Amino acid sequence: MGHLDHATFGWLTPVLSYAMACIGAALGLRCTVRALDATGRSRRNWLLTAASAIGTGIWTMHFVAMLGFGVTGTDIRFDVPLTLLSLLAAVGVVGVGVFAVGYGRDRMRSLLIGGATTGVGVASMHYMGMAALHLHGRITYDPLYVALSVLIAVVAATAALWAALNIHAPVAGVAASLVMGAAVTSMHYTGMLAVRVEVVPSTAPLAGVTVMQFIFPLAVGLGSYLFITSAFVALSPTASERAAYASAERLTEPDERAVDVAPPGFRTRAGTAKAVSASGGS
Repeated sequence: MGHLDHATFGWLTPVLSYAMACIGAALGLRCTVRALDATGRSRRNWLLTAASAIGTGIWTMHFVAMLGFGVTGTDIRFDVPLTLLSLLAAVGVVGVGVFAVGYGRDRMRSLLIGGATTGVGVASMHYMGMAALHLHGRITYDPLYVALSVLIAVVAATAALWAALNIHAPVAGVAASLVMGAAVTSMHYTGMLAVRVEVVPSTAPLAGVTVMQFIFPLAVGLGSYLFITSAFVALSPTASERAAYASAERLTEPDERAVDVAPPGFRTRAGTAKAVSASGGS
C-alpha cells in the first residue's frame, strides 16, 4: 500500500483550494441572488454565470488541492480529455440545480431538488477528476468515506442555495460563501481519505500529462476568470440599486414646465409699482 501525501507543499495548496472554493461560492451565490431579482433573458444569463462560477470554483478547488497530492513509489499523470470532461460535468450538473432554484415555483421543492442535484454534481466532478489520475498501481475507495463525501456535498449545496434564496445582505452572503467553501473543501479531503493506492513498481511511462504541464496553467486561468467575473459582478448595480438611481435622477431633474421668470402676480405688482412711481415722478 503506497503512502499518500495530501499536502506535499505544506499548507499552501489546502489554503489556496479553500480560497478558490470560497470565491466560486461567493460569486455563484451573488449571481443567483441577482437572478432571483431579474426576469426573462437577464435571469437566464445570471443563472448561467452562477453555474459557471460555482462549477469552476469547485473544479479549481479540487485540482489546486491535487497539486499537493503525491504517492510514494510512483509518478502521477492526468488524462487531459477526462479532466476537461470533469470541468464540463461540474458546470453542467451545477447548472441544473441552479436553474431548478431560479425557475422553480415551489421554493422548498426547488431547494431540495437543486441542492441534491448540485451536491451530486460536486461529488461527480471529484470522482471523475480522480478517474483522470494515472499512476503505477491500483486505486480503490473506502465506501464509507465515499458516501460521507457525497452527503457533505449535498448538504453544502443545499445550504448554499438556501442562503441564496433567503440571505441578501452582503455581509451574510460573505459568511455563507465562507461556510460553503469550508464544506466543499471538507468534501474534497473526505473523498481523498477514501482513496487507497496499491503501488505496483514499474519503469513503463505513464500516459497523460504532469500536474504542472496542464492542471496548474488551467487552474490559474480559471482562477483569473473567477477574480475578474467577481469584480464585474461586485461593481455592477443590482435591480433595486438601478431603480433607486433612476428615482433619484427623476427627483433631481428640473421641471420642464418651470420658466425662469417671475410669477404673473409678482409681475403685476411690480408693473403697478412702476406705474405709480412714474405718475408720481411726473
